[in-house]
Amino acid sequence: MSKIIAITSGKGGTGKSTVCAGLGYTLAKQGHRTLIIELDFGLRCLDIIFGVEDNIKYDLGDVLSGKKTALEAVAQIPMASNLNILCAPKTLTAVDADQIVEICRSVKKYFEYIIIDTGAGINSHVFDIVEQANLILVISTPDPVCIRDASLMSDEFYNRGNKSQRLIINKISKKIIGSELITNLDEIIDKVGVQLIGVIPDDFKMTVATGKGTPIPTDSEALRAFDAISKRLGGEFVPLTVKTV
Repeated sequence: MSKIIAITSGKGGTGKSTVCAGLGYTLAKQGHRTLIIELDFGLRCLDIIFGVEDNIKYDLGDVLSGKKTALEAVAQIPMASNLNILCAPKTLTAVDADQIVEICRSVKKYFEYIIIDTGAGINSHVFDIVEQANLILVISTPDPVCIRDASLMSDEFYNRGNKSQRLIINKISKKIIGSELITNLDEIIDKVGVQLIGVIPDDFKMTVATGKGTPIPTDSEALRAFDAISKRLGGEFVPLTVKTV
């Protein structure tokens, strides 16, 4: 059976979509049939990240309107043969959780992992969709506002009974750790209140690759971190590539 993973954050700017792309890419490279469903209506970016902007014929809007089935609207990513995406529409489109659940149900036999790239923010739309996931990955950066918002969002998930949560700390640099902003990463873990599954370094090579729509270089530190997190999702014990102290 496929595993549905919802990736979410309390506010924009945490790199949520990049995390979705990195995990989807590494899961696919590890041989897992993977689908990313993008829910940032009007703000889609996965087509650019994966270099297929000119090749997207259909998107989630076509599925919601009934013009295409979910499987017909899925686009295969050339840089990772096991990776597929269902892009968000370029315009704002009404959607409810039941529709996303039905889309996942209709395609889950074809994929081992379905990653849901939720819209950022604390609202009922996100909560209703995320409740359907087997695992919630909460994304935060060292920014105090992001940390607080991630904590508030996680608390609401717990209040709704969603206990399968893990934390990913994104955009970490050596300058940040031990600075006036953050003494160590354990501070973030304690404040958010969610068990850590991975730490992603701020990596310019990753930024260039996702901006140009090219494969992530094999010597990218961020790629190593995504690869480790992907293996942990499958139950492997893999040490952190970035230390928490």
